[in-house]
Amino acid sequence: MPFTSSFAAQSATSPLAPHQIDRRALGPKDVQIAIEYCGVCHTDIHQSRNDWGASNYPIVPGHEIVGKVSALGSEVKHLKLGQQVAVGCFVDSCHTCSSCKADLEQYCLNGFTATYNSATKDPGGFTYGGYSKSIVVDKHFVLTLPDGLDPAGAAPLLCAGITTYSPLRHWDVKPGMTVGIIGLGGLGHMGVKLSHAMGAKTVMITTSKNKAADAMKLGADEVLISTDAAAMQAMGNQFDFLLNTIPVPHDFNHYMPLLKVDGTMCIVGSVGPTAELNTGPLIFGRKSVAGSLVGGIKETQEMLEFCAKHSIVSEIEIIKMEEINQAYERMLKSDVKYRFVIDMNSLG
Repeated sequence: MPFTSSFAAQSATSPLAPHQIDRRALGPKDVQIAIEYCGVCHTDIHQSRNDWGASNYPIVPGHEIVGKVSALGSEVKHLKLGQQVAVGCFVDSCHTCSSCKADLEQYCLNGFTATYNSATKDPGGFTYGGYSKSIVVDKHFVLTLPDGLDPAGAAPLLCAGITTYSPLRHWDVKPGMTVGIIGLGGLGHMGVKLSHAMGAKTVMITTSKNKAADAMKLGADEVLISTDAAAMQAMGNQFDFLLNTIPVPHDFNHYMPLLKVDGTMCIVGSVGPTAELNTGPLIFGRKSVAGSLVGGIKETQEMLEFCAKHSIVSEIEIIKMEEINQAYERMLKSDVKYRFVIDMNSLG
């Protein structure tokens, strides 16, 4: 296909700017998508600025993609031209390992191919993401957007939504349970909405009293201020499950006393080393600390259907492509409620 307009970072210190990329030609199992909206994830900043030391330039971020089918390979029978579809955090996996066979492509034992910055045989040698006019994706990794979901508000569901939905489902959150969502940001606000829709008593746990009103609007039953020692003590041993969405290293031991016996805290926000683990609460309360990534393709489609049924989308602020660098700076200051989404029609 011809060259495609995008925004890319050319180095760890350069701002994102217009850049032409070459997508692969449409294969028999491929779907070409004209991108309408792309959510902005904190990962996009990390990758653009090489915070994790593995960025390959030029890098075109974006893995919360919603658009319409613009061309179909000869073997793609379940989609039609003009249909609204979505692409999440990965666009390929080995298809043969035990994880892939169990619909857990996100845990592919041979490594999944991320939507951007992953080695590929495509032009350029690395995948390019959704900050672009179009993308070509293997049919297996293309999701269908249910009727009734706002396409702009649905874009962040492909990362923030499934990152919180997957652990809530895995730990079988349901009515009668008490669930704490730690941190009210791009992930946390989705965690509150989803936990509430699953019927659990949902408590927003935050350091900021200023976020209490927002948390209640999003569906929280209560708000717990984690810097209030007395309030934290009063809520001790009351939570079946904690979803920890804090995106920076922190002392998660602070939250362990909140868990009931057999309770679990799942970490989805902070990637990398953190505070030393105190095994005492784990041993004396049979408590668990766990982690979770996004969901597989089957579960992500399930999540989209669940969100359509319960009228759940992300709280968003729509921006133009040219505003992305300012959006990054605002994200670093937590100055967004709660997810930026790029209107890709603004990209010439």
